[in-house]
Amino acid sequence: MAPNIRSTQQGIDPMTSGSTPQKQGRILSGIQPTGNLHLGNYLGAIRNWAAMQADFQCLFCIVDMHAITIWQEPAELARATREVAAGYIAAGLDPAANTLFVQSHVPAHAQLAWIFNCVARIGWLNRMTQFKDKAGKNREAASSGLYVYPNLMAADILVYKATHVPVGEDQKQHLELARDIAQKFNNDYSTELFPLPEPVIQGPGMRVMSLRDGTKKMSKSDPSAYSRINMTDSEDDIAQKIRKATTDPAPLPGSVEGLEGRPEASNLLNIYAALTDRTLAEVLAETEGWQFSQFKTRLTEAAVGVLGPITAEMQRLMADPAEIDSVLKRGAESANEIASAVLDEAYSAVGFLPSGR
Repeated sequence: MAPNIRSTQQGIDPMTSGSTPQKQGRILSGIQPTGNLHLGNYLGAIRNWAAMQADFQCLFCIVDMHAITIWQEPAELARATREVAAGYIAAGLDPAANTLFVQSHVPAHAQLAWIFNCVARIGWLNRMTQFKDKAGKNREAASSGLYVYPNLMAADILVYKATHVPVGEDQKQHLELARDIAQKFNNDYSTELFPLPEPVIQGPGMRVMSLRDGTKKMSKSDPSAYSRINMTDSEDDIAQKIRKATTDPAPLPGSVEGLEGRPEASNLLNIYAALTDRTLAEVLAETEGWQFSQFKTRLTEAAVGVLGPITAEMQRLMADPAEIDSVLKRGAESANEIASAVLDEAYSAVGFLPSGR
């Protein structure tokens, strides 16, 4: 996204060149810099974002403010923030065509979030299942930031008047809350300032599961390193993790129906389908009757073929943090230009006096 993009009432900027195709709207999404990026992040999010670049105005954020709702070691947070940026670029997000930035570099996120803290209702937040999952039994010890996390997420989206948000199933409830907040703000202040953002859930491999337990989502927080393939893993690491992946004794079926009750087989086949850009049915037609030893060799080849170049580029970028920081600085300048204009509109609607900036 070019730095001089203008914010508009509906979050869609008019294109000044008649030869440039009209964009469908504005995309906003991001990943927390907590732990290593893994195959689930790539197949479930980043690769799909890259496919949207031609059709949408895109802002991709590294949500470090969300990360500290749970304690983070500061030096590791800084390293992981650069690593996510490197992963974005290496996986195909073009910093010349999109806005890549760090959430904390745009103060308007926190400023609009405070307004939304005063718009959102306690009852709405009490229904958020992710807080209950993350806080666990000791809810009284959880940070207040974790509780109001969804309000900050709403601000992340609406401070750019984003029209579409790529989300996983676990974030749909938060996006629904963002829509509720936008609608209540508009009603409370008799304005049409904020659009109601639409979820974008698409692409193969959207929900990549653990290599150790096919019923659980692949996660950075899983204590077993063998549960996930990291985007920085070596060829040998990938091969070993796939070799140790949990399976069952039966050969691979020839139909999707044959995967019922076989979550680990289903997960590995879905990963292979996503890596090779094919449907599950096409993969099953190829692999029917195979033993897992044969299939895992083929899956390893596919994973190494896709992730190898990404890993190499991430390593190059991480060796030159100044290059990453330069990209993020340019992205923050572009994001701040959009966000500050929207924040000014929100301040005016609420009745805050102009700051004179």
